[in-house]
Amino acid sequence: MGNVSHGYEKLADNPLKTHGDLAAALQQLLAPLQPYYSKGMSRLEIGATGASYPAAVAGMEGFSRVLWGLVPLLAGGGSYELWDTVLEGIRNGTNPEHEEYWGKVDDYDQRLVEMAAFGYALALIPDRIWEPLDVEARNNLYAWLNQMNSHPCHYCNWLFFNVLVNIGFRKAGLPYDAGQLEKNLDRLDAFYLEDGWYSDGEEGHCDYYVPFAFHYYGLLYAKLMEQEDPERSHRFKQRANEFAANFLAWFSTDGSAIPYGRSLTYRFSQSAFWGAMAFAGADGLPMGVLKGLLLRNLRWWFSQRIVDAGGILTIGYAYPNLVMAENYNSPGSPYWAFKAFLPLALPADHPFWAAEELPLPEADGLSVQKPAHLVLVRDEGAGHVAAFNSGHRGTNEHTHTSAKYEKFVYSTWFGFSVPRSEWGLSQGAFDSMLALSEAGDNLYRVRRRNTETMIQDNVLHAVWRPWADVEVSTWLVAGLPWHIRIHRIETSRSLDAAEGGYALGIEATPMQRVGANEAVAASPWGVSGVRGLLGYESAGLVWPNANTNVLRPRTVIPTLTASLAPGVHWLVSAVYGEPGQTGAAREPGPAGDSSDSTDVSLDDLPDIGLNVTMEEEAIAIQSCRGAEIIIPRT
Repeated sequence: MGNVSHGYEKLADNPLKTHGDLAAALQQLLAPLQPYYSKGMSRLEIGATGASYPAAVAGMEGFSRVLWGLVPLLAGGGSYELWDTVLEGIRNGTNPEHEEYWGKVDDYDQRLVEMAAFGYALALIPDRIWEPLDVEARNNLYAWLNQMNSHPCHYCNWLFFNVLVNIGFRKAGLPYDAGQLEKNLDRLDAFYLEDGWYSDGEEGHCDYYVPFAFHYYGLLYAKLMEQEDPERSHRFKQRANEFAANFLAWFSTDGSAIPYGRSLTYRFSQSAFWGAMAFAGADGLPMGVLKGLLLRNLRWWFSQRIVDAGGILTIGYAYPNLVMAENYNSPGSPYWAFKAFLPLALPADHPFWAAEELPLPEADGLSVQKPAHLVLVRDEGAGHVAAFNSGHRGTNEHTHTSAKYEKFVYSTWFGFSVPRSEWGLSQGAFDSMLALSEAGDNLYRVRRRNTETMIQDNVLHAVWRPWADVEVSTWLVAGLPWHIRIHRIETSRSLDAAEGGYALGIEATPMQRVGANEAVAASPWGVSGVRGLLGYESAGLVWPNANTNVLRPRTVIPTLTASLAPGVHWLVSAVYGEPGQTGAAREPGPAGDSSDSTDVSLDDLPDIGLNVTMEEEAIAIQSCRGAEIIIPRT
């Protein structure tokens, strides 16, 4: 593949079987960083792109995030020459007289986030981070970190940052704010929902911040404070055990997990929860299952194009991509993924490392997760997992919120797409969505929040208003490889409607079939298709702008369209998605090469297999559990 792929090819060569393999992977990712430390060693400056905070703060962020990997490596008895650089950076970064001083923090400051790694280090390796410092440097480090207790954090997972700093102080024998610690633990407890789920703030979303923040930090607390606070430590473990049973459903047999929600540039932090379970001794799953979940996910990630030619982690998901990034993603942000290296703190003979790596446990092909507003469906034979989404009452101001939280389905194989702009279907990249525009306007709106939501078995329902005088009632009948979408649209204005299927990765021109009520495309990545069952007028293929999809830089979206006059309309479609028979490892040929094909015939798609009966007066949906839902067409 040439020099450009050198970094990730090296990562992919690591078998990731043993403690030593995981340590080697960390070192492979650390090795390119040394030249990018600032003169005073207190900032990691690896890129030129900006974030919502100044470049100096971004450099400090990169410095701190590396600790999430280095600290467990050292705690487990390992060593790495970069630690001397880190200690020098701490001395200078916390010294008010030094030109690279990390500075006085403000309320809700990004530096409050980054302080958590230092609290973690003080708790786990005080002999490596505290004892090597002289008295002045110790006083400076303590004073800089203690700013945490004078400034509020956002009312969400951020409250754990105060917890980690204060338990770091406590475990290192330093003065700590017991009142702040207890208050924040109680406030975090208020976010707990049920079945192991937390809400990320009041009316917040349930996404990867639940496993890689709430549970991850809770399990760190459970291990570090087990003697001092046994009751709360036990509760954190029990909740993690409950969550593990649900979170299993998010992972495919190949190690990939469902791309969903914000902060996806943290990449393999999505499997950090499994290592935290082992670290804390949570017993909800066998050690061999935890080991398999973590290592398969890392193998999948290390086979993606996530580092640049020099081996530096990039902003993006399965490839470098600023289009899908958040406003708070700086060049050093992706190193939060180092949370996945926590098992390095366990000795090589720990039961986690001694256990045989086990596959995913057998489970029902359908997992209803109401706190998260999701129904997950697994097609075991195809290795495909999809999360069907009823939607949320609330929303937020993060980048691409509708694309990341309100699509009808999210897939391990097809990912999801984010818009380049709201102008037209190609820039909007409206996969797995119903997009509506005022007739002839070409400016599209999609679901952003819902006034009603419901889940019953594999049937999901939501009511949403893209305009004050347009109400859409949506029903999804979850399934794989087909699923059904039903919309009742009551509008006071003329609308253009577009129903997008899965976004299919392409390189050369894909195989395609387009008819009056059906559009299908196929490439080595798989097959994606849509079929109009009621109300749609035409079908076609939309070619989105490049880099809109989180998994593939170039895609095609089969799409159904209709023009709607003021009044009540019903739109019903069947949507198909099947992973490629040749698999993602195959390298596509050059543009126009006939090798960009698939073993799946476009003329031989399986039957829909979902029972939806349409009569003039009603639509009947047969759920997979035998229940029947009747939707009156009035």
